Amino acid sequence: MKSVRIGVWVAVLIVAGILGWLSFGNGRAPEAAAAGPYGVPFTLVSQSGQPISDQAFRGKPSAVFFGYTHCPDVCPTTLFELDGWLQKIDPDGTKLNAYFVTVDPERDTPQIMDQYVSNVSKRITGISGDPSKVMDMVKGFRVYAKKVPVDEKQPNGDYTMDHTASVFLLDSAGGFAGTIAYQEDPDVAVKKLENLIKKG
Repeated sequence: MKSVRIGVWVAVLIVAGILGWLSFGNGRAPEAAAAGPYGVPFTLVSQSGQPISDQAFRGKPSAVFFGYTHCPDVCPTTLFELDGWLQKIDPDGTKLNAYFVTVDPERDTPQIMDQYVSNVSKRITGISGDPSKVMDMVKGFRVYAKKVPVDEKQPNGDYTMDHTASVFLLDSAGGFAGTIAYQEDPDVAVKKLENLIKKG
């Protein structure tokens, strides 16, 4: 009987410990994640060939989209829409910055990014650089990106990229402030950007 009681108490203590760990971990982790700048520090290269770091996401709010220049529809559509929203709510470009970060740095050199982005917008800055550093930044921002061979029998041949299609919204301190989903209602998207500017 005594051994049964001891067993029950051990089980209770184990359960209590697990519940305490879960409540502490789950209660504290989101606050820690929400505090401070989103993502990770980085130093990459802008489409103009100049160094660009996470400090570019400070000082004013930013809209950041991750994609690639060989993207057949999602990326050109999103960039075109984003440029239109920027022209509507911040025509002078004084209140909001916008960036297009490649998830395919092996093909998207700064020069390629410049040609691609410049054809769509003068308001959006392309970001590329050393492939390993780019992908560290992509992962640090919790962006999904995966290379998909066009022909499964030729894994080293031509490929596309599966990737997160949302636009990330960052406040002037670089903190996470929401997203604009792919094919978001245009009025909703504009409202989100207006709110981002107001929040500063």
